[in-house]
Amino acid sequence: MRRHKKIQILSSIVILCLVSVLFLPAQSSAGVLNSKESTPFAGGKAEASPDITLEKGPLKITVQEAIMMALDNNRSLRVEKLTPEIKKTLEDQEDAIFSPVLEGGISLTQEQKNSQSSPARDVESGNTDAEVGLSRFYPTGTDVEVNLSSQMSWSDLYSDFHSTRLGVSLTQSLLRERDLDYNLAKIRQARLNTRISQYEVRGFSESLVASVENTYWDYALAQRQIEIYSESLKIAETQKNEILEMIRFGKLPESELVAAMAEIAMRREGLIKAQSTLEKTKLQLLRLLSPPVKNPWGQEITLTDQPAVPDAKMDTVDVHVALALARRPEIGQAQLEIDRGEIEIVRTKNGILPKMDLFITLGKSGYAGSFGNSIRDIDDNSYDAYAGITFEYPFANKGAKALHQNAALTKEQSEEAMENLKELAEVDVRSAYIEVTSSKKQIEATEATYALQEEKLRIETEKFRFGKSTTLLVSQAQRDLLESRIAKTKEVITYLKSFVDLYRLEGSLLERRGISLTE
Repeated sequence: MRRHKKIQILSSIVILCLVSVLFLPAQSSAGVLNSKESTPFAGGKAEASPDITLEKGPLKITVQEAIMMALDNNRSLRVEKLTPEIKKTLEDQEDAIFSPVLEGGISLTQEQKNSQSSPARDVESGNTDAEVGLSRFYPTGTDVEVNLSSQMSWSDLYSDFHSTRLGVSLTQSLLRERDLDYNLAKIRQARLNTRISQYEVRGFSESLVASVENTYWDYALAQRQIEIYSESLKIAETQKNEILEMIRFGKLPESELVAAMAEIAMRREGLIKAQSTLEKTKLQLLRLLSPPVKNPWGQEITLTDQPAVPDAKMDTVDVHVALALARRPEIGQAQLEIDRGEIEIVRTKNGILPKMDLFITLGKSGYAGSFGNSIRDIDDNSYDAYAGITFEYPFANKGAKALHQNAALTKEQSEEAMENLKELAEVDVRSAYIEVTSSKKQIEATEATYALQEEKLRIETEKFRFGKSTTLLVSQAQRDLLESRIAKTKEVITYLKSFVDLYRLEGSLLERRGISLTE
């Protein structure tokens, strides 16, 4: 009989718990925040990605395809993309303080004693206590708790006794922790931290795209250098054979052969260096692209885009500066740091106030011989009520005041850092703009130099055939032409890379490459 009563009490408590869970509010403080802030980056997928298929053989790839492959596969970028997701979990952690909390418990006590009556017999008695409650803290500084408790006392000497109490408690902060902005400060700061990390990912993505483009053109330059050195080596060997022929017929002394042999050695040395540069640049490019193959380091690369002077029209430098001030990820990040500082000032200012709380507790109890009757007895006129105010304020309150002063100084520092960053951004853009215009002029100069070096070699070669020049002078003219050919290619690539740097520094590189980082 006693065991049946215990099971009945346990079943009632379980039902109460299930009902509480079913009616648990699902609303969070997100609705209170009502955030409509835009995010600079929340994913990393481009709107249109070229279909790049990797088959056996060399990887044939354009600049745009290289960029898209890097954005899809680069491991460093994958690491960076996880940061906003990690920061997002901190938002949920801070928001959890406003989530309802269900609490409950049950305890059973039982004892057996010898009765003092005659005849003596064993007497069993015990208590069953059960409680379930639902509490929630609101951003207004209000803490509400609804509690239902039940107690059953039983004994072999008397009838069962049940008591049930339904209570409501409310605690309202009157000074400290009352302000809505104070209670939502940590959530808002967590959201700003997420947006800051998104700006960091955008900045990293722009740097990655710039690195891919620059390395692509460096690889093209290394290939071109190998071609130039290989061609010049063949020319040097042909010249050596001509000198040998002229020595055999007695037209030149044998000493002329030394200069020709030295020139061949120098061309071979340059070719070896160019081949080494090509292999190292290929590794750098593969590291950036991270092609999805088993052995990426052995993957050969064929560039389908070759360096050429673009037909680009430049805006005024002021236009590029204005774009940088509006789009640079670092500047957007710095502005969010200022916003976070403003929230911290609000939070720490509230902490200076005294802590004064109003508390009210209301309850109604029912008493009966059964659990069901005790619940129905709650409708009786009996009740209990408690109310009061608590107050707390530390003398001097130095800690809270120091935190508030720290927040104010930190915000001021962030504002100064923003102005400094804008100044640096303007210098960066203006310097990059000068580099673009200078590179364009340098291309024209190297083309003129190359034409003159060609003519110089032609004249020196003609003089040599008529015995009016030496092998050393001809070799020097060939070397000058070789350097001029390499310089001509270098200047074209420098011009291409200067555009990349300008667009990166003004924060528009992704958009100019048709890349949209969306959710």
